[in-house]
Amino acid sequence: MNGPQAGDFGRVAVLLGGTSSEREVSLDSGRNVLEALRSRGVDAAPVDGIPALLEALRETRFDRVFNVLHGSHGGGEDGVLQGLLAACGVPFTGSGVLGSALSMDKIRSKQVWQSIGLPTPAYRRLLPGQDVRAAARELGLPVIVKPACEGSSVGISRVFSEDDLDAAIELARRYPGELLMEQLVVGGEFTVGILGEMALPSIQIVPAGEYYDYHAKYVAEDTRYLCPGLEGGDEAGLRSLALAAFRALDCAGWGRVDVMRDEAGRNWLLEVNTAPGMTSHSLVPKAAAQLGIDFPELCWRILSQTLAQVEAAE
Repeated sequence: MNGPQAGDFGRVAVLLGGTSSEREVSLDSGRNVLEALRSRGVDAAPVDGIPALLEALRETRFDRVFNVLHGSHGGGEDGVLQGLLAACGVPFTGSGVLGSALSMDKIRSKQVWQSIGLPTPAYRRLLPGQDVRAAARELGLPVIVKPACEGSSVGISRVFSEDDLDAAIELARRYPGELLMEQLVVGGEFTVGILGEMALPSIQIVPAGEYYDYHAKYVAEDTRYLCPGLEGGDEAGLRSLALAAFRALDCAGWGRVDVMRDEAGRNWLLEVNTAPGMTSHSLVPKAAAQLGIDFPELCWRILSQTLAQVEAAE
């Protein structure tokens, strides 16, 4: 029989939960991945958070890790987990230390993209004590204010008036790390999943409300997802840009690239997610399904990428 067999993976830890602001989403993602892997005969078990995983690895209870921890500061997307697993010689899904750390930090992501000429909205890094009104005037309203190292639309505000800046800063400062002010791009919101060396069909996200916020992502049932989001050369161009952005940050394995497309048809890179959601509302599974890859097969393919890590180490 061609391809890996369930027994080739050994015992798999599905790493979920954690202590980041995205804990609840991660728990949902992890339950789905665990069920999918078990349905394919994989010996998989849930592990909640990095300390529990470290304890399990000390006891040599797992051969590899399927990471669906989301976020930073107790999540699994900021490079800390990846450094730990690399040091322990344990194969894991997704990007390595550098790709994870760069992607989690939206400021550094934008700096890399700008350095090689990839399009991303103009921004200002907001330092403590900085005149935020001056920064907003330099960029030109409207702007977006957000924590530089959070995901799932956590702590984000759209600011159309200088009078709303203080509240936006106050919200973003509830989360650790630096703050980012970015030009708001008016247009369509798109995302492109990455699986191995392939960019999946794009998805245009059409929320019932004005924005694709946390509620629209994880709760609402009336958000529409158009896949593929574009056609012909526009679709090919968007996928090519997403793959270039993913590779520029040294990402690997799988992930998701979020893009805004303005009213003139220009694409603007927002961020890369190196451990995207795997919930019923999540976008990578929707894009994979467009190619006939169902959820258990998607999880199998992601996990299969860890076998190459073992081969490279030998």
